Amino acid sequence: MRVCLASTSPARLMLLRQFGIRPLTIAPHVDEEGVVAAVESAEGRALAPDEHVLLLARRKAAAVVSRLADDMPDFDGIVIGGDSMFELDGQVLGKPHTPDNAVARWHAMRGRTGVLHSGHAVAHVSPGTPAREVHAVAQASVSFVADVTDAEIEAYVATGEPLQVAGAFTVDSLGGAFIDRVEGDPSTVVGMSVSTLRALVRELGVEWTSLWGLEDQDAPPSLS
Repeated sequence: MRVCLASTSPARLMLLRQFGIRPLTIAPHVDEEGVVAAVESAEGRALAPDEHVLLLARRKAAAVVSRLADDMPDFDGIVIGGDSMFELDGQVLGKPHTPDNAVARWHAMRGRTGVLHSGHAVAHVSPGTPAREVHAVAQASVSFVADVTDAEIEAYVATGEPLQVAGAFTVDSLGGAFIDRVEGDPSTVVGMSVSTLRALVRELGVEWTSLWGLEDQDAPPSLS
C-alpha cells in the first residue's frame, strides 16, 4: 500500500516519517486563495475555519489524485491532503510571511489560547476504479506563555521559523518553548492529526500498520 502526501510541507513530511510512513510527495499546485474566494462568492458568506481547511485539504488531495491518474496510472495506495489555520478570538491567522506580521501576531498571542484547525482528506486510489475519498477536521487548543519577552519574540522571528507556518508558531521546534499547553492531539498543531488520519485510513478499509516502513521513490518530473 503506497502513500502519497499531497503537499511539500516539511513539517507534514517529517510528521509522517516519525510515525513510520515514508510517503511520495507531490505538490498539489492549488490556488488556495482563489479556491476559497470562489466558494465564498458562490455561497455569499465567509467560510468558517473548519470549512476553510476542509475545503483546501479536499482540493489538494483531488488535484494530486487527478495528476496520478494521468502520470502514474499504476499507483495503488492512498493520497493524503491537509490544510491548517489558527484561530484567535474569532480571527483566522494564516502564515504571517513577513517578520513584522509575525512579531505582531506574537504580541497578540502571548498569555492567550487559540485553536488550530486542521483539515484532512484521504483518498484510496487503485488502477481501473474510481478513487474513494473520506475527510475530517481536527482541532487542538494552544496556550502561549504569558512571560515571553519582546526580545524573545524578536529573536524567534529572526530565525525565520514562524514566517511560513499557520499562526506564526511551531510546537515541535523552536516555538515549542513558548507554548504552555496543548489540548487535543498534539500532532494536529504540527500540521495533521495522526489519530484522525488513522481513523480515515481505516474507514477506507486499509490497516494503518500496512503503511509502515515503505519508502516511495521521487515523483516523475511531470508531477514535481
